[in-house]
Amino acid sequence: MYIVELTYTQPMSAIDAHLEAHRQFLATQYERGLFLASGPKQPRNGGVIIAAGKVSRDELDAILAQDPFHIHGLADYRVVVFDPVKSHPQVTALL
Repeated sequence: MYIVELTYTQPMSAIDAHLEAHRQFLATQYERGLFLASGPKQPRNGGVIIAAGKVSRDELDAILAQDPFHIHGLADYRVVVFDPVKSHPQVTALL
């Protein structure tokens, strides 16, 4: 399982200009069953994506490289890999 933390490196005007394309990228990953949750950090200086462990780290990196925020150099990405050993029963099947 992965926690992906994005930190914006450009002004909010640049982020907002690519926000719809970023959301479409996210939607595609939700449809694939890879992303479980996502949203902006507070304060809004980046965002967080929680991704299932259904792909390798290299595959996740390749997927994140397709994010418009990455393509346009709008954010830095930090990926935390972890192995959940306990979870709510309703969440377990998604991991």
